[in-house]
Amino acid sequence: MAKTQLNVRVDEGTARAARERALARGMSVNRYIEELVRRDTGEAGRAFVEAAADFMKQYESVFAEEFDGAAPARSGPAGPEDREGTREGRR
Repeated sequence: MAKTQLNVRVDEGTARAARERALARGMSVNRYIEELVRRDTGEAGRAFVEAAADFMKQYESVFAEEFDGAAPARSGPAGPEDREGTREGRR
């Protein structure tokens, strides 16, 4: 992806905070600000929603069994009722 230079003026306190936060995260100030803008524009939010949707698809039958009492056949990984010490195992 091509890069464009963007010059921004901020007060010294904001610049210091940006430098400190970037350093704490092990990244450049440029990368830190780029990530803040991406997060603000929703790219991270979309990725989270997609991951959550995949998770729900994978565990749909587990949730249905737990909360509805009936569910379609499970094709994903073992759910909570398959592990010892869960609510199902204590009944």
